[in-house]
Amino acid sequence: MRRMMQFAEQFLDFEIVSVLPTQLSWSHFTEILPLKTQEAKMFYINETARGFLSTRQLRKMINRKAFERKEIADTQITSASPIPVGTFKDPYLFDVLGIKDEYMEADVEEAILRELEKFILEFGKGFTFVERQKRMIIDGRDKKLDLLFYNRDLKRLVAVELKYGRFDARDSGQLKLYLGWLDKYERREGENAPIGLILCSDSGREEIELLKLDRDGIMVAEYWTALPPKAEFEQKIQTILSETRERLAQRNLLLPGE
Repeated sequence: MRRMMQFAEQFLDFEIVSVLPTQLSWSHFTEILPLKTQEAKMFYINETARGFLSTRQLRKMINRKAFERKEIADTQITSASPIPVGTFKDPYLFDVLGIKDEYMEADVEEAILRELEKFILEFGKGFTFVERQKRMIIDGRDKKLDLLFYNRDLKRLVAVELKYGRFDARDSGQLKLYLGWLDKYERREGENAPIGLILCSDSGREEIELLKLDRDGIMVAEYWTALPPKAEFEQKIQTILSETRERLAQRNLLLPGE
């Protein structure tokens, strides 16, 4: 009864309420109702309906802080960015790939291909795998992109570069070059311009913000190969989210004078 009262208090829009029971069960709502914000509730409702998630899958998504990680990634996106809000997360949790403590970029790539279905579940709905080590010839030189995906919902290619260690500004120049090549030679009629994601084991968030990579269609995100204990994980995500919100607020204050 308490949950039913919560539902009635929290979902007042009849058009939304009339559709929800056809898409989600009451078990889904018992997982969603305790969430703190309406934005988080609607995010998980939409993800459940879009992905036909079971209650167990929804609970796992909530426990892995999918909404908060999406919000962290979205703070990189400005109005000048071709990257749609909600496309990426930060960090990505690669504990499902079974990567050991000592690894290299090639090991991450191999693990992703070995556990491609699990990777795409973490990556998000709409992504399909296209090619590994995509070959490009630029000025007579061979270049290779680590991973190439296509997002059916966004109708665009998504280039992914894997980096072990801390993000370096030079990494973005390389990916910008790859995006230009994909746009010129691989983009088909009716598709949107390609976008890119740099996945690194450590990122300098202020450096990334200063580079304004989102304007070039590039996002940077960390990947974690092991999931910390629950309390530690929740604290780390909350700390990152608080810091990114603070930087975003400072950036918005500076906008009128830029």
